[in-house]
Amino acid sequence: MSHSVIVRIIKAEGSTPRNAGAAMLVTPAGFKGTIGGGTLEWLALAEAQKLLGQPKTKKQLQKHLGPDLGQCCGGRITLEFENFSADETPEFQPDVIEKTTLHLWGAGHVGRALVMALAPLPFETTWWDVRENAFPTHVPENVTCRIGAPPDMQSQGIVLVMTHSHALDFEIVDYALRNENFSHVGLIGSDTKRGRFVKRLHAAKVNTARFTCPIGQKTIASKHPAVIAASVAVQLLEWQQMLKTQTLSSENKFASLKVVL
Repeated sequence: MSHSVIVRIIKAEGSTPRNAGAAMLVTPAGFKGTIGGGTLEWLALAEAQKLLGQPKTKKQLQKHLGPDLGQCCGGRITLEFENFSADETPEFQPDVIEKTTLHLWGAGHVGRALVMALAPLPFETTWWDVRENAFPTHVPENVTCRIGAPPDMQSQGIVLVMTHSHALDFEIVDYALRNENFSHVGLIGSDTKRGRFVKRLHAAKVNTARFTCPIGQKTIASKHPAVIAASVAVQLLEWQQMLKTQTLSSENKFASLKVVL
């Protein structure tokens, strides 16, 4: 009896929910991973479950997502099914998502909300503050809490500033903008705050091309910390996708996200 089946996308043409290489592992107890959901995934699960009771074999299945399955993507997918006996351990690794480095300064209400919003997302966050006992007892797995000063930051990724002090905010922004290895520097605040910071930075001969303030989606006016965090998280994901597109088309000197809040 077959103990497990791996379903892989080996070819994806046109508009498809996942690219070639996406896979899922199907066992009598359920499945892990995804090939994109929808009707295609349910069909693949049904085919894989049939193979659980057959001798070891491989098979392929090609589907036009529109005409065959009624999915509006409209592309074409070729799936490969490979089953394994009970005494075999298939090599299956869920999708590995490259994470973006984020230096988040400030453990106040918005900082805490943003840390939670980013918990399931592809970011590796170092959460900074200058105050003892500023952090909550428990934080998500992708968060490391640090007490320190701007020069303690690893020179890569995004710097996002939302501390309790405008003076400290400026110190961090000034330091980060002088280090070209930080792709972008973002600051929570208003247009007025931005104007004051930019004036001081220009007077100090600091380039503000990588500086963004205010942060988040401008169409969302709420001041509730959780809403601000959601707005900022969406903006981060948009910038992350833009960076991936740029990386595919040309070499990029930055290894991390090329935009900041």
